[in-house]
Parts: sequence; structure tokens; C-alpha cells
Amino acid sequence: MALLRFTTVQDLYDAFPGAQSDVGMPGSDEPSLMFLRSLIEKEQWDAGVSFCAYLLPRREAVWWGCQSLRRLKPELSQAGLAPIEAAEAWVREPEDEIRREALRVGMRSDTLQPAAWMALAAGWSGGSIIPPEYGVLEAGPEQTARAVRAGILIAMTQIPTEQFPELVKPCLDGGIALASGSPGKA
Repeated sequence: MALLRFTTVQDLYDAFPGAQSDVGMPGSDEPSLMFLRSLIEKEQWDAGVSFCAYLLPRREAVWWGCQSLRRLKPELSQAGLAPIEAAEAWVREPEDEIRREALRVGMRSDTLQPAAWMALAAGWSGGSIIPPEYGVLEAGPEQTARAVRAGILIAMTQIPTEQFPELVKPCLDGGIALASGSPGKA
């Protein structure tokens, strides 16, 4: 789906200055995928999730976030599934009307629940975030990554830490596959 868009950690930080704070690691000339793999190896899960959310293009980041939540929270209620389904609808068909619907679903959802953030991530992926009759206001370029990150980090607070290697690692491996253009399931 995606091709690697940031060769090094510093390339990513240059594009998204807030990412360094979110990731919590200094910039370097280390290749992005090598850096992400080292975070996984060191079990620095929060940093890995944060870096991956920024590394992926918006559409792929939303897809990765949705698939990660499905892995981390397989028992989602119908209310929890609605925002994920709205986000996935936009991933499958990235039209403005579908993006706006995902934004509406996300705005009506409980932001204490991780799924709400996937709908918001899709809604903030481009285009205006306010109703057309009020003009145009676009989300910042980092908002999709931050929303995906928030949703996954919230989900991680709801699972035992000792399960992170078996649950979070496959999510990050899926993110690497998407970032490198490899076939595989996120």
C-alpha cells in the first residue's frame, strides 16, 4: 500500500516537529525502519506506536490504527465498532463525503474510548473540518498521526503490560510492513 516516505528519523522530525516530543527520542540519521525495529526490540512500545503513527501516510496510518485496535480490543461493542467502521470506510474510499462522515462519527463518540480516535484520524486527514456553511478550516498536518497514536495508546492502557509483546508487537510489525510496502496484514 505505502512506500517509505521518511528515510531517517530526522527526516520524519523535520516534517513533523511535534513528533519528536511524542516519540520521546532524539533525532538521528538512523534509517526509519531500523529505528522502529530497535524500539520494538527494546520493548519501547509507546515510542514505537508514536513513531509508526507519524511514519505512515495518513490513509495507511488510519488503516493501521483500525487494524491495531481490532487486535488490541477484539471485544469491541457495537458503539466501539462504529467509529472504526467509519474510519475504514474512508480508507476504502477516500472521498470527502466519507471523510466528513467519519469526522461526524468521531465528534459524537466518547474520546475516552480508543475507537473514537480512529474516526477523528480519518476526519482530520485533509479537507475542511468544519461544516461547509462556515467556510474552510483544515486540521494541522500532524493531526491524523496524533489521533491514531492517541487511540492506540488509550487501548494499551486497557490491556495488561505483560501482554504487550504478544499484542502490540504484531501491530508494530504490521506498521513496518505497510511502511515498507510489503504485503501483510497490519
